Amino acid sequence: MATTATSTAVQSGRIRVLKDQFQQLPQPGPVVYWMFRDQRLRDNWALVHAVDQANRLNVPVAVAFNLFDQFLGAKARHLGFMLRGLKQLHHEIEQTLQIPFFLFQGEAIDTIPSFLQQCGASLLVTDFSPLRQVRGWKEEIIKRVPDHVSIHEVDAHNIVPVWVASNKLEYGARTIRRKINNLLPDYLIEFPTLKPQIKKWDVTDRVIDWEILIENVTRKGAEVPEIRWCEPGEVAARETLMGNKNGFLTTRLKNYSADRNNPLKANALSGLSPYLHFGQISAQRCALEARKVRKLNPQAVDTFLEELIVRRELSDNFCYYQPHYDSLEGAWDWARVSLMEHALDKREFIYTKEQLEKAQTADLLWNASQLEMVHYGKMHGFMRMYWAKKILEWTSSPQEALEIAIYLNDKYHIDGRDPNGYVGCMWSICGIHDQGWKERPVFGKIRYMNYAGCKRKFDVDGYIAYVKRLVGDIKKRKGEPLLDSKAKQVITIRKLHGK
Repeated sequence: MATTATSTAVQSGRIRVLKDQFQQLPQPGPVVYWMFRDQRLRDNWALVHAVDQANRLNVPVAVAFNLFDQFLGAKARHLGFMLRGLKQLHHEIEQTLQIPFFLFQGEAIDTIPSFLQQCGASLLVTDFSPLRQVRGWKEEIIKRVPDHVSIHEVDAHNIVPVWVASNKLEYGARTIRRKINNLLPDYLIEFPTLKPQIKKWDVTDRVIDWEILIENVTRKGAEVPEIRWCEPGEVAARETLMGNKNGFLTTRLKNYSADRNNPLKANALSGLSPYLHFGQISAQRCALEARKVRKLNPQAVDTFLEELIVRRELSDNFCYYQPHYDSLEGAWDWARVSLMEHALDKREFIYTKEQLEKAQTADLLWNASQLEMVHYGKMHGFMRMYWAKKILEWTSSPQEALEIAIYLNDKYHIDGRDPNGYVGCMWSICGIHDQGWKERPVFGKIRYMNYAGCKRKFDVDGYIAYVKRLVGDIKKRKGEPLLDSKAKQVITIRKLHGK
């Protein structure tokens, strides 16, 4: 059973002790922060805690990152974006904080314990993920590390730590909203200044050849190429949030409430999901900056904060407390029973996974949404709901529908393989965080969406034409190198320092 840990810089509720020391060394060893979900230097509670603990023990601190080439089917689109962000982070953390950055490849259950053993560490700090694969690695690492090593887990992703917000699986937004809002005064606070290390790590020369690494990794997953519309890294993330040129809070927020559900007005959206997914920006920073401009656009800010805090943290709650977060077993009883009662209902169309992946259906609107995801790497949120529900309608069973939806979502969405994605598919197909609706064939009591409903909400033909132009432009640019020159890297670093 995990317990809380004390810290002078981080609220105790945000930290859990996964493993305590059973044996103490005569002299404490270094602190290692195993970075996984929160890939940033600034506004990172896990890094703050690691440095704080290192200073308390008068030992050095290092950051370790373990690269999984095929984590949940990640392709060039995901790995390229992540590695380009880590390349920036590596330079910044070593140049500005003199904290060494170690990159490992292989299985974390092997590389992390081995590194702890080699450097004589006494504390491992790790950030939090509710996904069962990551939790399984941590359970195995706990067994493999020496008795003198403690392990602390810090929820640096959620504003209110998932285990503080609720101790159980929540039914929906209405049941978790008040719990989170009551805790925001304690947790939605400004970050402390990251203190310099008292003792530096004695590092021999280490070189990470990022260009070769990125080239090798992206070549393996080239079937899903990298995106060009979203520049990775902390600087780009902050520019997207509050840049003077096209920042969400500075130039686009006013249209969020009215236009966020219109697929033809994607510029009204924040554009932050890739950065939030890879932890290149903190949701807490986004919320703090949004509250500063609430007087100008109160409705838009409130709507944005509902999505950013309540809905995102509800997804983490579901994946944390429901082990079957990506299967029919994880649906509420009423939904599972209703779906199975209608599993053998006659479908007008039945499509294979291959036909769906290639957008070979009779529905031009659905095809457009699939093509937007495949080529652009992101589908508008409203279309994601329609897209998943049609998969339920066009496959032979709810189980198959869910498997295909998750497969496509994780393979093509830049923010796939995420609690929000799993909950989105589960909401659309299995009614998670929803209620029962009028019973109908195939869907049972699951909320229904159709083409006619979309036509009432937005210009369907306009959206189809927009995606056609978008895909055409992307195909024309295929093969052009991504902007990742040394000159651009220098500009990025200067921006980070405000120069």
